[in-house]
Amino acid sequence: MKVVLEKVFPLAAGADAAWQSLQDIAAVAGCMPGAAITERVDDTHYKGTIVVRLGPATMSFKGEIEVLGLDPAARSLHLAGKGADSTGTSGASMDLLATVQGSEGSGGACALSGRSEVTMSGKAAAFGGRMMNTVADQILKQFAANFDALAQSRQAPARDAAAPDGDTAPATVAQAAPPRTELNGLALAWAVLRDWLRGIFSRKAT
Repeated sequence: MKVVLEKVFPLAAGADAAWQSLQDIAAVAGCMPGAAITERVDDTHYKGTIVVRLGPATMSFKGEIEVLGLDPAARSLHLAGKGADSTGTSGASMDLLATVQGSEGSGGACALSGRSEVTMSGKAAAFGGRMMNTVADQILKQFAANFDALAQSRQAPARDAAAPDGDTAPATVAQAAPPRTELNGLALAWAVLRDWLRGIFSRKAT
């Protein structure tokens, strides 16, 4: 089963800080709820894990990530990943193109856009495309919020360094690390249930 997602998230951070953050693969992975880079094989190959908690149940995936391209002119990152869960009953592969849109000349406003193709196999594929889209949407929203916080934390020291002596705000030190967010299983379950109910009532209405 294949799911194609295209999303654009506005960011409070400037384009330069966002692009700097997007090039840090380990930091970007850390923005994904429950994900972590466990090994850097070389400059373009990494190994990692992602853990998804849904109430008392936990699904743990191990996989590999390859950086297919970094384009400074377009400020884009192209990744491919694949992995399997710890039981060997589910597998997944992903192709992702993420781009920082906007420029510092436009007042610092920018956005993070992404297009991904995710293919699921085994038990994970039994959820169906409709449910997978709902779950993925919730995950991406949490990821975008964490990525924005990461970019802002990298932007703050540069802004403070350019300020006159005595104007540096100590509060920026506390922003050095983005907030880590666990995947909210209850929120995902509610989103899936709501989407399913909407589908039922929309069919009855027709």
